[in-house]
Amino acid sequence: MFYPDEAFDGILFQAVVTMNNFQMYRHIMNPGWTLGWTWAKKEVIWSMVGAQATEQGDCSKFKGNVPHCCKKNPTVAGTTNKTVKLPKNFTLLGPGPGYTCGPAKIVPPTIFLTADRRRKTQSLMTWNVTCTYSQFLARKHPSCCVSFSSFYNETITPCPSCACGCENKNKCVKSDSKLLSVVGINTPRKDNTPLMQCTTHMCPVRVHWHVKINYKDYWRVKVAITNFNYRMNYTLWSLVVQHPNLNNVTQVFSFDYKPLVPYKSINDTGMFYGMKFYNDLLMEAGPFGNVQSEVLLQKDKNTFTLKQGWAFPRKVYFNGDECMLPPPDTYPFLPNSAHGNLVGFSTLVCSLLSLLIIIW
Repeated sequence: MFYPDEAFDGILFQAVVTMNNFQMYRHIMNPGWTLGWTWAKKEVIWSMVGAQATEQGDCSKFKGNVPHCCKKNPTVAGTTNKTVKLPKNFTLLGPGPGYTCGPAKIVPPTIFLTADRRRKTQSLMTWNVTCTYSQFLARKHPSCCVSFSSFYNETITPCPSCACGCENKNKCVKSDSKLLSVVGINTPRKDNTPLMQCTTHMCPVRVHWHVKINYKDYWRVKVAITNFNYRMNYTLWSLVVQHPNLNNVTQVFSFDYKPLVPYKSINDTGMFYGMKFYNDLLMEAGPFGNVQSEVLLQKDKNTFTLKQGWAFPRKVYFNGDECMLPPPDTYPFLPNSAHGNLVGFSTLVCSLLSLLIIIW
């Protein structure tokens, strides 16, 4: 780092920037993160290792050796703690919007060990900046949806209509369109504009949960993730599901699985993710744009039931964003429940007819 005075003579400072991701199921996707801030004075970045500024800015005041970046808004300069000024207005893109960063806060100086680990040095000053993510700030619509089906009902509960917004309905492409054969159609745009397959939900990603088999002591679920964006593939994707029976997962067949237990007394949430070099890449929309696995769960006879949609997840997240679930009254129901509903409806119709006859 370099802080110039009026004669462009200044003092060099070296700063080490470390970023930690403490989110349990959100990673930074390609093309990666972008960190920004506003300098307090006339600091410039003289050189960088491990990252680079996206713009150099106007460095015309420097002759000969030119700084790496001279922009006012792209860590610290001064000779003592009193002359060090904290940067402000930090921003983080990961790669899109959604993150809000707080002010820099001074913390105890960072300790560094020499290569032989026999000597300790410390920084002049260390500060932390905390950035939090909000799905509502990132986008006004969900980015994924969930559909349901079961072995005991032929009805498939689809994603809600326009679950992810239908603003791009007129720009979508049908799965059999000749446009898909054009060379370069799958190339991502710089502005990440999607090329969506035409669907009723218009979501880039759909998660399907199928209750497959009911054994005596176990039950089996099939989970499928489908990509409907022709210009996007998802590397190192993750799927988080909340369901009370995830406290007793017996086997996951084609995904890796990790229980998420932020509260040790509650074990109802788990993260599924792809096996390395096998299905950790969810390809763009098309014949290879899906991944799937089956999950075997052991029953708790005190709680297990197929009634009232108990077998379906409470919440689903894809790559950290919550997916839209269908309304509970549309879940696949047991045949005996269907019969009960029909009887109830018939009784209601008869009552209304009787009431009309009496009034007449």
